[in-house]
Amino acid sequence: MLTAAEGRPVEFKQDAASIAAGRILTTIRCTVLIDKLFEGMAAIGTWPFSQSAVEKMQRMISAGEHATDAVEEAMAEVEDNLETGRFVVGRGGFPNSAGVLECDAAIMEGQPGRFGAVAALRGVGTPIRVARRVLDGSPHSMLVGEGASAFAQDQGFSLDPDSRMLSAPTAAAYLEFLQKQKSVPGHDTLGLIALDLKGNITVGVSSSGIPFKAPGRVGDSPLPGCGLYADQRGRAPAEACEAVLQDIAERLGTDEGFEIGLVAMNIKGEMGAASSLKFPYTFWNFGMASVEKCIQNPVTWVNLSANQQQ
Repeated sequence: MLTAAEGRPVEFKQDAASIAAGRILTTIRCTVLIDKLFEGMAAIGTWPFSQSAVEKMQRMISAGEHATDAVEEAMAEVEDNLETGRFVVGRGGFPNSAGVLECDAAIMEGQPGRFGAVAALRGVGTPIRVARRVLDGSPHSMLVGEGASAFAQDQGFSLDPDSRMLSAPTAAAYLEFLQKQKSVPGHDTLGLIALDLKGNITVGVSSSGIPFKAPGRVGDSPLPGCGLYADQRGRAPAEACEAVLQDIAERLGTDEGFEIGLVAMNIKGEMGAASSLKFPYTFWNFGMASVEKCIQNPVTWVNLSANQQQ
């Protein structure tokens, strides 16, 4: 039964063949739409500890949530976990040389290219959430240091004391640094990419920086075009990663060791990676039953860094 413009019920008749044909046609149309809807859905995370984050993004984008929300929520869960702080991410990370944890985080959308970031942010265990507020609510794209902390407070975030920002292992490592000037190897950073049902692609990065760095030091992680970038256009993912690696090698020379791991994804949900070191990451797309752990072996034409040679 349909309702006419005047509000009176209008009845119509269809024969069985027409009804059956209509149902078949509707089913075909629905199937095509669903296939197109799910065609590009995907998520990537850097390093093995990103698996729980990629699984969360998988659940969120499969439920129809926006890629930006998925990246923020998945990243924040890892950041606020003291146990994962040892991977140089968020709360529980390694402090600077003054014993204070300073975090960097950034988030960027491929369409329309919006970007928000914070750097050298103190007292907030989930810097990606502050970066999201910069993205959505600040006239600026990036806030640093005291300005980032003031903005966080204005947005309703409380600033935790240093005692709540470090884990027992990272606090002990800092004491050892003070006593013996012993550094900590490794510099993991969490990077996430999500592609949602509507074709929105968002990338996020979070890092507490090199252990025992100088206060105020900001690395490449929260900088657009350095630690992350999102665009709806571009080369094939693997080709893009290899091109970046090649460019760096040409600038430094292949005899000069350097460490870099790259992952990329396009709006079809296809991914690629390239690396100068053995680089594990996690990946899922619409055609996979679960998140998989992957390893990108180093390209053979780049000299391994000193750390990798040892």
